[in-house]
Amino acid sequence: MTHRLALGHDSLQTFQKFTIQERVRWGDVDAAGIIFYGAYIRFFEFAETELFRAAGLPYGVMFEELDVWLPRVHLECDFHRAAKLDDLLEVSVFVGRMGRSSFRLNFEVRRQGESDLVATAHFVLVTVRRSTFETVMIPEELRQGLVAYTHPSAS
Repeated sequence: MTHRLALGHDSLQTFQKFTIQERVRWGDVDAAGIIFYGAYIRFFEFAETELFRAAGLPYGVMFEELDVWLPRVHLECDFHRAAKLDDLLEVSVFVGRMGRSSFRLNFEVRRQGESDLVATAHFVLVTVRRSTFETVMIPEELRQGLVAYTHPSAS
């Protein structure tokens, strides 16, 4: 999904939300047939993984070629509506903030074809050197790979 945002008087900047679809399965729900809150974390991880792949940076490239890992240091989630067994969910992700050594991924979950939010979340990821776990600057390849999915106010 592409969004055009007005910035200032006469400039427009475009960014995309990367979206995947995931079905709520039996193992995702509690006895009431409502999605267990912990299942959302898995859905967010799926969206994150596919975002990096779409950006040309699957984890193997980041780990082996860029020599970075991306540990999550913060996670926050709000639940707006109940998702139920067999619901087809659209999980969208975009970069909400890009710092020097960390960035924030924002997530939005909706039922397919609906505009109401089911859940929203964000993760804060830090770039660390794989061999030492020391914090490092976000590699330019990662920054550039995510530019199409970065909200204009993120920098």
